[in-house]
Amino acid sequence: MRVFKDKLFAKTQTVLWLAAGLWSIAIAGLAFLWNLGSVSLIDETEPLFAEAARQMTVTGDWITPYFNGETRFDKPPLIYWLMAIAYQVFGVNEWAVRLPSASCAIVLTLFLFLTVRTFGLSHPWQRQMPRSNSVSSWLGAGLAATLFALNIQVIAWGRTGVSDMLLTACMDIGLLAFFWGYATGDPEEKSPILGVDLPQPLRNPNTWYFIFYLAIALAILAKGPVGIVLPALIIGSFLLYLGEFTTVVREMKLVWGLFLVGAIAIPWYVAVIVANGQSYIDSFFGYHNFERFTQVVNRHGEPWYFYLAVILLGFAPWSSYLPLGLARSGFWKRRRWQSQSRSRQLTFFAFTWFAVIFIFFTIAATKLPSYVLPLLPAAAILTSLFWSEEVENPSLNGEGRSGRSQSEGSAGSPRRFFHFSIGLNLLLLLLLAAVFFWSRQLLGRDPSMPEFRDLLQSSGLALRAAAILTITAGAIALSWWQGRSRPILAINLISFLLFFTVAVYPIYTLFDSQRQIPIRQMADRIVELRQADEEVIMVGFEKPSLVFYTRQPITFFRRSTDTREYVQNLARKSPASETLMILGYPNKIRGTGLRPPDYQVLAEAGNYRLIRVEKQEFLEF
Repeated sequence: MRVFKDKLFAKTQTVLWLAAGLWSIAIAGLAFLWNLGSVSLIDETEPLFAEAARQMTVTGDWITPYFNGETRFDKPPLIYWLMAIAYQVFGVNEWAVRLPSASCAIVLTLFLFLTVRTFGLSHPWQRQMPRSNSVSSWLGAGLAATLFALNIQVIAWGRTGVSDMLLTACMDIGLLAFFWGYATGDPEEKSPILGVDLPQPLRNPNTWYFIFYLAIALAILAKGPVGIVLPALIIGSFLLYLGEFTTVVREMKLVWGLFLVGAIAIPWYVAVIVANGQSYIDSFFGYHNFERFTQVVNRHGEPWYFYLAVILLGFAPWSSYLPLGLARSGFWKRRRWQSQSRSRQLTFFAFTWFAVIFIFFTIAATKLPSYVLPLLPAAAILTSLFWSEEVENPSLNGEGRSGRSQSEGSAGSPRRFFHFSIGLNLLLLLLLAAVFFWSRQLLGRDPSMPEFRDLLQSSGLALRAAAILTITAGAIALSWWQGRSRPILAINLISFLLFFTVAVYPIYTLFDSQRQIPIRQMADRIVELRQADEEVIMVGFEKPSLVFYTRQPITFFRRSTDTREYVQNLARKSPASETLMILGYPNKIRGTGLRPPDYQVLAEAGNYRLIRVEKQEFLEF
């Protein structure tokens, strides 16, 4: 009988791991790989990264990034290196540009699942040892991966060729690896850990600390000093609060670890400073790091509550239940957390992780939505563990296994707070539905896509999105009225999948057809019609994708008068027959002083016009 039970247990575990693996692959494929390269690069940021990486493959200079003939010191080189490698394998295209971000999001999702499966407890303070194949342990892990992958903010940055998801993956994989090393290095922990019999390599804390240091070094190469500053603040706060700082720092072999980080991260910084001198130091360390934290850069100053709104909308609909997840951590119960074994402290670690990043960027003067992307795995952990406990022990319909009264919610949270969260869930859905329903009135007119509002209205996509959100709100309200909490989770999940696949993504493709496709069409015409050494000028706007798609330098001017003065200076030095190409809106071209008889129209697409004109024409006015 014992042999039979062991075989049954092993078979059950195999089935669960197989199901979890297939689910994770499906979620990752949908969120990050589905139609990844089917839309154009998005101006203004994505093409800057794509073209700088392409320039590396053209020039062979893998030290100094360039864009449009000028140095680009905004970000360190790791994202460019990864894109350039992808170009070598898949060619220069949108898929290769976005593959590094998508791959990072997938790896982080899977590692998050593995961590919550091993250390995530729906009842972190329970006395009895949890079973390794309990429903809540598998549900918590699956939910953590799902909630992290399936929200608008992660999907957006996981499908965009910029460095934000790369930083998030490197930093957060490092944080998760630290917790593995911290938990497996507990001298009082007995194997199996929380009922999970880990293979020997996974029980070695030095392995995990090595991964931690490696990930931090890569984070520094992905975004700079923030790649080590934030993990240091998170881990330091966590250990100091628990009184474990000195002990764990010794366990981590900090001096050796910092040497490893430096050996990996510092050589490129030395090389780029040697190549570019003080200009790199002033631009990257001064402007893009110190000034962004202490001053408002590029008019990205926002009120102190900015990130509350970003998380509420970007992590929707799961953000409605995040406050319960944060409260469930019991962060104020210091002695209770100190009395727990390390492997039971994932919830408090996730709280510290979330809080430090949120406070850090709230203090920073420059604020952008992508800055708080690294706290979303922690938000997913906290929210998923709340929901796994809620599924196991519902707070809306009777007493749970622990004998708590109906008036008490999960982990001691008052039932009224759960009701408040459901109400917030409904309010958020209805608010978003209203935004889509009245989208034509709310959207401003964008001169680069003047027909977008009308096309969105006539396509019915906005109404489809509003209908999905409204029906979801109704289904949740019905479940709430019936006193059933479990269906609310499934309703939100199914609704998000429908919302993303049949509403948001089609709207995104419509947006691409109106905003980016005309630029690509103009780029194709420039490549086809451009004469040898003919300069191309874009007037009125700076669209970096034009550089990427034409594979050549473009001269950009915001003002038509600047264009006129620039060409007049060229004309005084040029033969009368020399021509150039100008791209812009018709009114921007008129602003240069040109009139239809003065130039040849080569192509028109969207609201753009491409012309050829002799430089000497500018000397006549």
